[in-house]
Amino acid sequence: MAETRHEPVVVIGLGRFGSAIALELERQGTEVLAIDNVDRRVQDLSSQLTHAVTADCTDVEALQQLGVGEFHRAVVAIGDHLEDSILVTSMLVDLEVADIWAKATSAHHGRILERVGAHHVVFPEQDMGQRVAHLVSGNVLDYLKIDADFALAKLRPPREIVDVPLAESTIRSEHGITVVAVKKDGGSFTYATNETVVSRDDIVLAVGHNDDLERLVDGG
Repeated sequence: MAETRHEPVVVIGLGRFGSAIALELERQGTEVLAIDNVDRRVQDLSSQLTHAVTADCTDVEALQQLGVGEFHRAVVAIGDHLEDSILVTSMLVDLEVADIWAKATSAHHGRILERVGAHHVVFPEQDMGQRVAHLVSGNVLDYLKIDADFALAKLRPPREIVDVPLAESTIRSEHGITVVAVKKDGGSFTYATNETVVSRDDIVLAVGHNDDLERLVDGG
């Protein structure tokens, strides 16, 4: 089987968020160019990343010299300096990077990043806060926000679907939720069908609008 090749990625900003992305990409076998203007951050990661460089990220000539414009994909992980984040994103647009991901610290910051040309804006603190809140509630085993109002939840089966085929349950008609996979005790997840019967000790993956999922797990 041929080895899967990943597009190289440039990561600009090596704080906690940027470092985690760069290290995980390298772990997956993706070539990474990691850039930060703080030499200490670069030195801390130099033994773990193949290409880690200290440079002024807000200097377009420095980015050009590093060949940033040759990358198809870039991550702007600068969160503590809003102006630098916006400036770097706009420079990546000027360098014609085709796929730009940018970290935002607020909705206002995110809107500006979109306006200057970011293709994807992420809110790591907000998204993690929402995920942890659902986990702390005790009713959800894991939670992934897929879109602004849509999510995937890993949870214990609600009473509406226990011991009946999914097609005969009310989870979709009354709650607008779709069960996509089921994991039996000690087994692995398998795709759910209309004929799938869920037991009380199973774990299910369900998708739906955030509000609908929250009402379901809260028993509303």
